[in-house]
Amino acid sequence: MTESWVNSAERIGADLHLELSGPGGRRAALIQALREAVRSGRLAPGTRLPPYRSLAADLGVARNTVADAYAELVAEGWLTARQGSGTRVADRAEPLRGAVRTPVRTPVRARGPRHDLRQGAPDASSFPRTAWAAAYRRALQAAPSEAFGPGDPAGRREVREALAEYLARARGVRAEPGRIVVCSGFAHALRLLFGQGAGGVLRGPLGVEGYGLGFHRELLATAGVRTVPLPLDEDGARVDVLGREHAVLLTPAHQFPTGGPLHPERRAAVIDWSRARGAVVLEDDYDGEFRYDRRPVGALQGLDPECVIHIGSVSKSLSPALRLGWMVLPERYVGPVLAAKGEREAWASVLDQLALAEFIVSGAYDRHVRRMRQRYRHRRDRLVATLAEHAPHVEVTGLAAGLHAVLRLPPGTERSTVKAAAWQGVALDGLAAFRHPQGGPTAGDGLVVGYAAPAEHAYGAALEALCAVLPPG
Repeated sequence: MTESWVNSAERIGADLHLELSGPGGRRAALIQALREAVRSGRLAPGTRLPPYRSLAADLGVARNTVADAYAELVAEGWLTARQGSGTRVADRAEPLRGAVRTPVRTPVRARGPRHDLRQGAPDASSFPRTAWAAAYRRALQAAPSEAFGPGDPAGRREVREALAEYLARARGVRAEPGRIVVCSGFAHALRLLFGQGAGGVLRGPLGVEGYGLGFHRELLATAGVRTVPLPLDEDGARVDVLGREHAVLLTPAHQFPTGGPLHPERRAAVIDWSRARGAVVLEDDYDGEFRYDRRPVGALQGLDPECVIHIGSVSKSLSPALRLGWMVLPERYVGPVLAAKGEREAWASVLDQLALAEFIVSGAYDRHVRRMRQRYRHRRDRLVATLAEHAPHVEVTGLAAGLHAVLRLPPGTERSTVKAAAWQGVALDGLAAFRHPQGGPTAGDGLVVGYAAPAEHAYGAALEALCAVLPPG
């Protein structure tokens, strides 16, 4: 079928007839017709083309079709586009003779899952945009001129003072600003601590929990660090099996991903081990603020600040888009970590640091955490209630804290359930994906279901889709 468009002189300065025909669809036909019009001189250099909406209406095509065609011709050099002056024919639209022109294709956006129930992500739609923008503005206005120069590798004094006060009050961390080093997140902290080969602040072997993030294990392996898995039970990591390791990495407030805090006796035992061995405990406090059924478990670091490196970030409490984290270090590690980081701040934006300091000091951070704690608790309760109604045979564990729960499945059903979920557009993780390759006894079949990421309006549909793929009782 052939379609045409006759454009009025009032729009582009000359009558123009375009034939939209041939293979490839309307977008390809429009691109080819405009190229021919420019090449033949019917569209002279500098001629202004109609807006997307007007041309789309005249041709009876979608607005995006015209926009995509214009964008490709701009990329190829046939047209130019400037804010306020519209889209025009380029002054030199014809490519040089003999030049090879590679068409620029509009990238096709990969289609994501319909329901995202993966762990580790907060509700992105709940980021406190207004409060954060206000804090950022106040921080910029109050910042001294030297704040806009090279950054201190330890981090801005303002944010380290704010963090010292907040961590002591909310997490029981015994901190002072001089012991805090700002980083861009937990992975960055690991890179600073272990470096590459023998050049790191710490060395292996490193004890790790039998279940954890594979990304962290891969990062450590790249640095040449051997990890030794610790068995897990209902009281957390079996720290009694620690031997000649130089350090141990734990998630004591809420074991990731199986859930549950480290038992008080084991907290004391790992501190005793650290003192006796001259070793150090790395405390990953990844979601310590989000405890729902009783007061949060205090940080392990509070038992002995010289035995524990406390590591945290805002990736769960605010957003992973804010690349801000911190280490609270024993005194003997402050100098080596700063030396590993370098003479200038190269990772965490100084302006974001100032904004976070203002966000904390103003009380906005506390208000946001309280609001999100209530929201995530409600999400958790909806998950439990939905499963009780539609899948009462599925046990749910790890509910006391965090942004995810573990659904225990019948033996041999985990892999097929994860595959069925993917077919139905439900993104989630199987428990086996987090197991250390050399781990001991498995924790059984299960799903790690994040309940924070879906938008509020989509959460009910996500739970329905989850129940539809669970194995029958």
